Amino acid sequence: MKVELEVISNENIKPSSPTPTHLRYYQLSFLDQTSPPMYVPFLFFYTQNGAYSKISTDPTKSFSTVLKQSLSDVLTRYYPLAGRVKDNLTVDCNDEGVLYREAQVKCKLSDIVTHQNSAELKKFLPCDTDGTHHFASAVQANYFTCGGIAIGACISHKIADGTSFIMLMKTWAATARGDSDIYPQFQASTLFPPTSTLSGFQPENSMIKEKLVLKRFVFSSASIVALREKYAESSELECPLHPSRVEALMDPPLPRNSFGNIFWLATVFLSSEERNGLVGKVRAAIRKIDNEYVKKLQDHAQHLNFLKKASGNLLKEDIVPFNFSSWCKFPMYEVDFGWGNPMWIGLVSLPFKNVVIFIDTKSGDGIEAWVNLKEEDMAKFESDTELLAYASTTTLNA
Repeated sequence: MKVELEVISNENIKPSSPTPTHLRYYQLSFLDQTSPPMYVPFLFFYTQNGAYSKISTDPTKSFSTVLKQSLSDVLTRYYPLAGRVKDNLTVDCNDEGVLYREAQVKCKLSDIVTHQNSAELKKFLPCDTDGTHHFASAVQANYFTCGGIAIGACISHKIADGTSFIMLMKTWAATARGDSDIYPQFQASTLFPPTSTLSGFQPENSMIKEKLVLKRFVFSSASIVALREKYAESSELECPLHPSRVEALMDPPLPRNSFGNIFWLATVFLSSEERNGLVGKVRAAIRKIDNEYVKKLQDHAQHLNFLKKASGNLLKEDIVPFNFSSWCKFPMYEVDFGWGNPMWIGLVSLPFKNVVIFIDTKSGDGIEAWVNLKEEDMAKFESDTELLAYASTTTLNA
């Protein structure tokens, strides 16, 4: 389905109070520095409900006012997001503001959900995801003819991970409702001090410009139970569940509202003959990221060498990289601006091949696996009979 969309406003939303002088320059952490120069994008779709009659007979105007004012208030707490990423060391917190666009979509929300297409979903975002901009964050509010709304939000991966991104969205939504007590803690650079140089390692090398296809595979609760029973027979699955980021970083304790890139990759090398042991090896690798590992991670020189070696391995023809990221249990469906929880959350294709992102279904008992592959690889993957026995599919052409 081809979506017609008209941008009706374009501005920068600045903090409602100026950022203090002593907070002018926000220092990136080592983990921020090694993150790719891209934006993490998400789309939150909302249906029309009784909230319109409670606010105004002109929903576009009233919602616009609420969204912009609440975002302005939130930026006094999340002040780096109103700045500009100048280099790979700092963010200039100059209060230039968040890029904020509004658009009128010439179709119904139901049309988008029924005929999902990644190329069209990208129109609901305020910018590309490839990180060519200096904005720390950007937002686009999209208004459908039926009264539905889609909030497209992007945040620079240079300053935030998925958990921090959702914390921001929940804070913004709560502020719009007049109820917010979430205050971010900016101490990532203290936990993981930055380095003056990343000589020999370029985070952008993993980003590609090839033709990619994003496809959503939905696993119901029954399918998940069946898969667990199938693989539970392997003794390799005796590893305990992976720790959360709070459990993994208990020394020193990590505040619940820590903001930044507070994550690391668990790496597994697997030969084609060992694929049946993938689950066990992944869990074992995750289990290694414990307190002692985190202490070593604070020595950036050691881990920079690891990243250089890993990057070199990715260039070898006999190694095919795959990346898995789980956003399950993240409270994404709790982002309520005052007109109810999202009816659906969408993704768009990222500039990385062989990436799988897991998120919960709205009901919470199923899982959506968003798979990003090269076009020819997706053609093979989506025809796998064993996969299709457990998952339903939705195509989102990039």
